[in-house]
Amino acid sequence: MPGLPPHPHVETAVRYHEAVAHGAVGEELARFFDEYVVQEEFPNALFPDGVRRGLSDVLESAERGRALLSHQRFDIHNAVAAGDQVAVEVTWSGTLAVPMGTLPAGHVLRAHIAVFLEFRDGRIRAQRNYDCYERLERVPDSG
Repeated sequence: MPGLPPHPHVETAVRYHEAVAHGAVGEELARFFDEYVVQEEFPNALFPDGVRRGLSDVLESAERGRALLSHQRFDIHNAVAAGDQVAVEVTWSGTLAVPMGTLPAGHVLRAHIAVFLEFRDGRIRAQRNYDCYERLERVPDSG
């Protein structure tokens, strides 16, 4: 990806985010992960207590996400690599396929995310996400 440092783990991080954006599930998604991966999402607007997942939970979450979202996109702004670790700065947007709480289908969610990935043998063995969601409640029209 232009502008990002040439590093094999950065390239994998970009391919991983592209796969998630395109709705990868099952083996297509699992190929990015070490079998003992630990994925942590620290407390945020969607998961106030945070969440910790192993591989099977990551794959189940991807299935749920595919049903919830009609489209999603990751814009990677920056990446820094050191040894087997990569930090990625991302803006994410996801369009709801179905209503979520008070938000209607078609509503676009947005988050600014810092993702820290640790690799083992070219696969992600740990992922830590710090997701900062933009306002989730629906703002009434001022008409």
